[in-house]
Amino acid sequence: MHTVVVLALDDVIAFDLSTPVEVFTRVRLPDGRRPYRVRVCSAAEEVEAGGFTLRAHHGLEALAGADTVVVPGVADPSAPVPEPTAAALRAAAARGTRIASICTGAFPLAATGLLDGLRATTHWAGADLLAELHPGVSVDPDVLYVDNGQFLTSAGAAAGLDLCLHMIRRDHGSAVAADAARLSVVPLEREGGQAQFVVHRRPPAPDGEALEPLLLWLDDNCDRDLTLADIAAHAGTSTRTLSRRFREQTGTTPLRWLHRARVRRAQYLLESTAHPVDLVAARAGFGSPTAFRERFRQVVGTSPRAYRRAFRSADDR
Repeated sequence: MHTVVVLALDDVIAFDLSTPVEVFTRVRLPDGRRPYRVRVCSAAEEVEAGGFTLRAHHGLEALAGADTVVVPGVADPSAPVPEPTAAALRAAAARGTRIASICTGAFPLAATGLLDGLRATTHWAGADLLAELHPGVSVDPDVLYVDNGQFLTSAGAAAGLDLCLHMIRRDHGSAVAADAARLSVVPLEREGGQAQFVVHRRPPAPDGEALEPLLLWLDDNCDRDLTLADIAAHAGTSTRTLSRRFREQTGTTPLRWLHRARVRRAQYLLESTAHPVDLVAARAGFGSPTAFRERFRQVVGTSPRAYRRAFRSADDR
């Protein structure tokens, strides 16, 4: 069983702390087993958590048995990290433990030096301060999360949920992660910018929007060679009206949405099948393997083969 330890620093943001606890605790494998054991630890017996006091059941010694450590956000990101806590995080890293941060949790993680030389992110409002306080870190404020392999960082609180689902998918594949997402009543994939290891989803269109049936149809038919005129005909409107409504409701164009849908289809096939990349390209609706590779790298930030290696579960490799 994989042990996830959530490290509660003083003045921890309660929502950031509860997210990994809730998400990892609810995960179930297809046979019903729980793959994660979740523990909350802190250096002190009690920590402040924004309006109430939290008592953790474990001390810093819990990090020694962790497979994954999650550092939630803190209210004061410039606050110094107690040396025993920093030392425990460095020791965990030296053992190869995966360490992730949520929101301003990137600040105490960066204070240990573990992010030096790496790309990282945090809440956009704190990105400049993170770069100022920790110049050794390459701060990217434009993505939901960054996966460097052993060290992962996420933006705001909602992006912390995205990051947790991302780690579940890395560990156990898309089906298990999708089930965890449904239990959290969120989509598995959320667009986070054109960067490596950032998961993409279609631009948001709230339930009940007039375009929702069309968006679902596009997702289901993305493997077809559709033109703007084809999409407009299915919607029963002119191409000009369709383009205007599409941009108003989704922030993008119909054809860009279609391209994203094809990339999402390809991501799923790369994760869930052993099909050759050329067959994935064809089944995702790309005209040629070359066009597929170029579009995939442009959107996802890595090659299809590298993506498959990163995102298929260990049992499938």
